[in-house]
Formats: sequence, structure tokens, C-alpha cells
Amino acid sequence: MRANSLALRLFLSATVWTVLILLVTGFVLSSLYRHAVERAFDRRLGVYLKTLIADIAAPEVPIEKTGQTIGEPLFELPLSGWYWQVTRLDRAKPEVTSSRSLWDRGLPNLLEQQVEPSTDGSLKSYVQGPEDQRLRLVERNVDLGDDGRFLVAVGADASELDDEIGSFDRALAATFGVLAAVLLLTTMFQVQFGLAPLRRISASLNAIRSGRAEKLEGSFPVEIASLARETNALLDANREIVERARTHVGNLAHALKTPISVMVNEAAARPDDPLAAKVQEQTGIMRDQVTRHLERARIAARVAVVGTLTEVVPVVQSLARTMEKTHHDKNLGIQVDAPTEASFRGEKQDLEEMIGNLVDNACKWASARVAIEVIPETTPERRLVRVVVDDDGPGLTTTQREQVARRGRRLDETKPGSGLGLSIVVELAGLYGGALNLGTAPIGGLRAELVLPAG
Repeated sequence: MRANSLALRLFLSATVWTVLILLVTGFVLSSLYRHAVERAFDRRLGVYLKTLIADIAAPEVPIEKTGQTIGEPLFELPLSGWYWQVTRLDRAKPEVTSSRSLWDRGLPNLLEQQVEPSTDGSLKSYVQGPEDQRLRLVERNVDLGDDGRFLVAVGADASELDDEIGSFDRALAATFGVLAAVLLLTTMFQVQFGLAPLRRISASLNAIRSGRAEKLEGSFPVEIASLARETNALLDANREIVERARTHVGNLAHALKTPISVMVNEAAARPDDPLAAKVQEQTGIMRDQVTRHLERARIAARVAVVGTLTEVVPVVQSLARTMEKTHHDKNLGIQVDAPTEASFRGEKQDLEEMIGNLVDNACKWASARVAIEVIPETTPERRLVRVVVDDDGPGLTTTQREQVARRGRRLDETKPGSGLGLSIVVELAGLYGGALNLGTAPIGGLRAELVLPAG
């Protein structure tokens, strides 16, 4: 799940960056192309502008013949979008000469619009022309000395620019769209392929945790091969530590039980000595405490082993058959309802001890019926298995339920037992991260619900 989450985050991050880079690149390319097209268009208009300046500077060309050397038919068509205009400024009333295409209209004055001049001294800008046409206008102020001072302007329909730039932008968008799709597919493939070893490690660790494997198997890329080696080394070290702990527990049990047995035997040999009686009493307590704590250490060492898995159904069915024979004099009916896929993440003998105590306790108090149900359960945090044992006996009050789980407490001395059964179940379940809950059974007696980690 975490590997999938990482893959999703990497893919989303790559998607965001890819889209962002392509958008910025597309904007830059579109701007550069627009400037390039405008420069080419301005050079074309500049040629017409220079031709007009040459006409008005030539003394043999009368003013009314200005523009005839341009040779562009669009300047002759009314309102064609291509216009030129020459205004003589050194007269009391400016004289205007223009192309036929302007008809009786005129072009705006860029000087009045405070347009910044370009490097060649001309003014260039977009203006609103006749018939609300959007024009690209180039204008220059020409001073011929005694021959006069003129303002020469050439304009053309900007739709040509817009059409060409629009075609480029559409082609650019289509190209970048295909490129983005290819890049994202490539990125998705790279992410999936690159994280595949991590998913294998995750699956292998899950198999180890559930008991289906003992170590990480297979070959891994160089980048994570060291991780796999260190993980296997950690698993081996954990097993060695647990094995050493078991050995030390066994040694300690042998070292303590022998001296205690000697003291018990010596005290038993002097039945009339009050001191011997006290020694015998205290050594009995010591023996119980040593047995209890050594058993807890043994269980804790087993719980620490990674990868122990036990099937629940065979254990429950075997215990049910055993208890029917043990309590045959009561003629009990023990009903088992357990799915075959239920499993316990722990040692088989611990599961037998926990369930065995619960079923044995239920059989002691049941009148005629005991029901055992195994319920696999999955939560967002982990997988669990619930073992519910019901009997049709007298049941317990809330106060009695709290008492029976304490070590050595027995509510009825007429029943056989040491009073340790339920407390052992509570301790074992707690070591495995589980719990024992007592309640009222639907069939009338006590309900004991054992919650344990599942494989």
C-alpha cells in the first residue's frame, strides 16, 4: 500500500512538473513566434514606408503621384485593410495624401498616442482603423528641409498576423498535448517499473510477518539490494536473540528449581519443626513465582519470533473433541462454527492453552451446551481473529467477571481447578497484543471472547 502511495505521489509530482514545464515552454515559444512574425510584418511595411519616403523626396514625382511605385493592388481597393497616408506638416493647414483604399477616412497619429519610437526611429503599434479594423501601423516623421516636413504612415490588417499566430498556437498546443501524453505514459511506466522491487519487498515482508516465508528471496536492483541484505541480517539476528533468550530461560529455570526442590525436601524431612514449615511455605510461593515468571519469559520469547502462523480451526476442533471426552459424564453438546481460513499469528501451543482454558471452563459450568465460534476480522490497523466461547451455565455478574480474571481467584471451591485458567489466558493474550472480554452469552451463561492477531 505504501509503495502504491509512493508511486501515486511520484506520478502526480511528475504530472504537475510536466504540465508546468510544457505550459511555460509553450508560452515562451508562442511569444517568440509572435515577435518574429511581427518583425517580419514590420519589415514588409517598412519597405512600403521607404518607397513612400523616396517618392516624396524625389523632386520629379508630384505629390499626387506618391505611392504609385509601390505596386501593391491592395492599396487601391477601398477599405481593403492596407493603407498608406502622407501628411505635410510644414503648412498652416496640414495637407494629407492617402491611398485609394482609405477612401475618405484617415489613419490615427501615433505621435499623439505617445508611442515609444523603435531603434530605427519609426513608431509601431496596433491601432483601430476604418470599419473597426485592427491595424498594424508603422509611422515615421520625415524632415526634408526646404522641401517640407512630412508624417508618413503605412498600415495593414492585423488579422493576417493573428491568423498565422493562431495557427502556430494550435499546432503548438496539439504537439505539446501529444508530448505531454507520451511523457506522462513514460513517467507512469518508469514509476511502476522502478517501484516494482519495493512492492516485492513489501509483499515479502508481509509474507514473513504472516509466517509464509522466513526471509527476503530473489534478486533486487543494486540500489536496494543492500536494504534486502540488511533486512535478512536483521531477521537472522532477531532469531538468534530469541534462541539465546530461550536458552537462558531454560538455564535459569534449571538453576533455580533445583535449589528450591532441595529446600522443599529438607523442610519436608522435619515436619515437626516450625522453621521447616515456614521454609516449606515460602519455598512453595517461590516455586510458583519462578514458574510463573519463567513461563512469561518463555512466552515473550516466542511472541518475538517473526513469522509464526497457526491455523485456528484444527486447534478448536481438536480441543472440542478432547473436552467432549473429558466431560463425557455431563453429556455436553459442543458446537463449533469456524471458517477454514482463520489463522493466529503466534505459537500453536499458546493458542491451545488459551482456547483450552476457555473451553474447559465453559464445560465445567455448562448445563448441556457449549458453542465455539471463530470470527476473522479486518480493521484499518490490522487483522484479527475472535474466538467466542459461550455456555448455558449460570453466568457471572459484572463484579464476578472482574474477580475471576485475577490470578488464583475461584468463585466456587466445589469445582476442580487452581483458579489460574482465566488469568493465564489474560496474560497470554496480552503478550500477543490481544485481550479477553467476558460478557453474557445469548444462550444464557458466560461469554468469553478472545481477541488475537491474525495471520
